[in-house]
Amino acid sequence: MFRCSTFSLFLLSLLPAISSLPCIGVTHHSHPPSSHRIPTALHSLNINSLLLRDSDPHIIQAFLYTNVSIVLTIPNTLVSSIGTNRSHALQWLYRHVVPFYPRVNITTISVGNDFTVASPKFVDLLFPAIRNVHLSLREIGIRNVTVSTSFSFTGVITKSFPPSTARFQDFPGVDLIGPILQFLRHTNSSFLINLYPYNMYRLNSAIPIGFALFLEYPFNFRDDVAAGVRYQNLFDMMIDAVVSAMAAAGYENIPIVVTETGWPSAADAVAGNEEDVNKVYAEIYLKGLVKHLKSGKGTPLRKEGVAGVYIYELFDEEKKGTQESGQHWGILYPNLTNRYSFQFSGSWSAGAGEAKACMKILLEVSFLFLLLLSY
Repeated sequence: MFRCSTFSLFLLSLLPAISSLPCIGVTHHSHPPSSHRIPTALHSLNINSLLLRDSDPHIIQAFLYTNVSIVLTIPNTLVSSIGTNRSHALQWLYRHVVPFYPRVNITTISVGNDFTVASPKFVDLLFPAIRNVHLSLREIGIRNVTVSTSFSFTGVITKSFPPSTARFQDFPGVDLIGPILQFLRHTNSSFLINLYPYNMYRLNSAIPIGFALFLEYPFNFRDDVAAGVRYQNLFDMMIDAVVSAMAAAGYENIPIVVTETGWPSAADAVAGNEEDVNKVYAEIYLKGLVKHLKSGKGTPLRKEGVAGVYIYELFDEEKKGTQESGQHWGILYPNLTNRYSFQFSGSWSAGAGEAKACMKILLEVSFLFLLLLSY
């Protein structure tokens, strides 16, 4: 049983990173600014890992002879054709990888992004597409680029709480997850997952906002009685749900990379006036996330934690999707100025807005605690 964390509002200082800690990167889609300014933006943020959802060759070229590791994404629209014809995999690789590798440090290719949700009628072609890309890389002579696919947490995990009960969803008529996990283990690749505590918080009114935002309060925890572990934040619960699902499938040691996470900083009229969608909460989440990753604590069920985390998104934009439509994300404005008073290294202290938000949450927690004592 873990000891309850010490009561404090301002224990969110970032600890120095060490080599064994997960890499912290950011995602990027194809929109302004121009491609040659993106390396400058990453350098200003002390970020050396980039995940490209739209693998524009002009953007890839901008990272020639840099130390930035790049994850490429094959769009969902090409997955089916690549799954049925390996020559299409070769065509994509000859345009997006061969002209640049190894002068660009391409480390991973994600075959699709949340493909099982985006194209449920063609899920039977996802694993063949992954395999065809891998075989095509070998045919070209490239052996140090791993291949995987990005799942969404809600699209692949079922029975997720408590984490020890989590299982992968079944896809009727398709043996999907087992072969993919076997492939990842055989090729030393990682399981890629888009993981948003914000979405789980929205869907479950019993989740306290502070638990989703990494805030450290007494009694701000959840216990998994069956596993005998205690959780101090929602992020770890979701990671351990993936760990448990993999263990139940017989593949418990595959590395996990969070390919998307974040908190929306604004909502327009389309999304509505959501109280918990604001810049203050978004900054608290990001700072809490980075502090947690740099602590080296891992999760209750996986002490080494995740292998990497990519924050959505490099530049402010509206996230495209049913639930998040009209919500703004991103850590930089298109003109390359910082959206937050926040760095990925060093330390920080709470600003006036954050302190006000933390005090509001604290008062809510204190009220509930006093209410429990009155019984």
